[in-house]
Amino acid sequence: MDLRTEIGAALTDAVKAAVTKGTLPAGDYPEPFLEQPPQKEFGDFATNLAMQSAKIARRAPRQIADAILAELDSPLIERAEIAGAGFINLFLKNDAVYDILKEILRKGNDYGNLPEKSDEYIQVEYVSANPTGPLHIGHGRGAAFGSALVNLLRAAGYPTQAEYYINDAGNQIDNLAKSVDARYRELLGETVEFPEDGYHGRDIITTAQTIIDEDGDKYLTMPAAERLAIFKERALNAKLERLRKDLADFHVEFDQWFSERTLHPEAIETACAELKARGKLYEKEGALWLNTTEYGDDKDRVVIRANGVGTYFAADIAYHRNKYERGFTQMINIWGADHHGYVARVKAALTALGYDPDKLEILLLQMVNLLRGGEVVKMSKRTGKSITLAELIEEVGADAARYFFIMRSLDSQLDFDIDLAKSHSNENPVYYIQYAYARIHSIYRQAEENQIAYGDWEHADFSLLTEPAELDLIKQMSEYREMIANAAAAHAPHRLARYLYELAGLFHSFYKQCRILGIDPERQQARLGLITATKYILWHGLTILGVSAPEKM
Repeated sequence: MDLRTEIGAALTDAVKAAVTKGTLPAGDYPEPFLEQPPQKEFGDFATNLAMQSAKIARRAPRQIADAILAELDSPLIERAEIAGAGFINLFLKNDAVYDILKEILRKGNDYGNLPEKSDEYIQVEYVSANPTGPLHIGHGRGAAFGSALVNLLRAAGYPTQAEYYINDAGNQIDNLAKSVDARYRELLGETVEFPEDGYHGRDIITTAQTIIDEDGDKYLTMPAAERLAIFKERALNAKLERLRKDLADFHVEFDQWFSERTLHPEAIETACAELKARGKLYEKEGALWLNTTEYGDDKDRVVIRANGVGTYFAADIAYHRNKYERGFTQMINIWGADHHGYVARVKAALTALGYDPDKLEILLLQMVNLLRGGEVVKMSKRTGKSITLAELIEEVGADAARYFFIMRSLDSQLDFDIDLAKSHSNENPVYYIQYAYARIHSIYRQAEENQIAYGDWEHADFSLLTEPAELDLIKQMSEYREMIANAAAAHAPHRLARYLYELAGLFHSFYKQCRILGIDPERQQARLGLITATKYILWHGLTILGVSAPEKM
């Protein structure tokens, strides 16, 4: 049972009844929107339905509200009041709140899982960083957000696939091989000229040294082309292994790792043949161009170069064609903000192929500023280079890093305060939430030490929970499933992060105001049931965010 849903349905029914009775004229009335008033004296929920309906009903909002309330019939509502220009304030019966609590306790950790939507199949592609170097903090934000979004969608009932697109073809991989080759020969005493477009990271030296440790100098006498081919595979495998490890350490897993190489050349040729058949490609200066301007791009784009080699764009067209052919009902790409100009180009190509471009949603993540001591941190103390995701995890932990990356909307710039993320204080939001969970388990341990039995929730008398702090906590939990549904639909895991912080705050407030153990046994059981329900919600939400739920802190 979702309180908002049921009350909204009751308000809709009341409007229909008023129309039938003639107290309201027929018309296309809006869906009720319920919000929680900032002050308790205004009720548990409030709606501006009457004010929104004024133009349709052609009368004053307070008159409309009177007509609605005359027909309002819900077992959940204790009373309703009209306030101001026509707001309807609704006060819930406590029994309705207790029913929510009982349902949470019956379902346990599964409470937040919504029914599966069998007609949906969503794909989320995220991170997809070039395998030429370590992941950095920008990748970290995308990884945290993307994996949390996948978890959120699954909890909301959407079958979802997580995919990493490996850019393992093209110049960047050739340059990777050349870089490893240069370091390999350099480490073996040769004087080499480092490639102009080479990669200078320490990881390149590590890869070259690993090859020496395993195979010695046997590649020195090999023809350069043959040696580069071997080093390309060795380097690529090493980079992918490190990527997988860094992501696993960050609680990120993918269902599919899609290799760009598999698109060359057949898939690209097939996509181009389709575009040509549709009259969307034309030849100019020996190259093949796609008329993307027809679909809103600022200029046409080269697909096949004059030398016959496909562009990166050609591979992307083939890749997204492959996605559509796999039957996803919706595809979500998470890209860096620097790809903003690429969105129209990709959508243009998909439209030209005859696909519905609206099935593809591209979310752009904004930059991250790392702060230490209030100052922006740009470089690693260890290497003097950009800070890697692995270094950040080492310093603040995966839990704090994930929560901080997720807690703000993806389209807003994020200031990541390292000092705050490391602090064991209530000012640190992830610590604050985890401490609530750990505190509940501490209460369990105290109960067991005092031989207090608990867990028979079917016979617990929850009507004893009448304190405002108790009711506020239950009402917050009553919002959970609807919040999951709405956050998933909006692709907004940051809403869950904020919800858990608010729930933890209400729990801590309850803990300070209401003694749990060593009181009347029936009230003691009811409060133990209340904290158990809170535990279930905290665990479920933290699991979606990819943050651990520790029993001790």
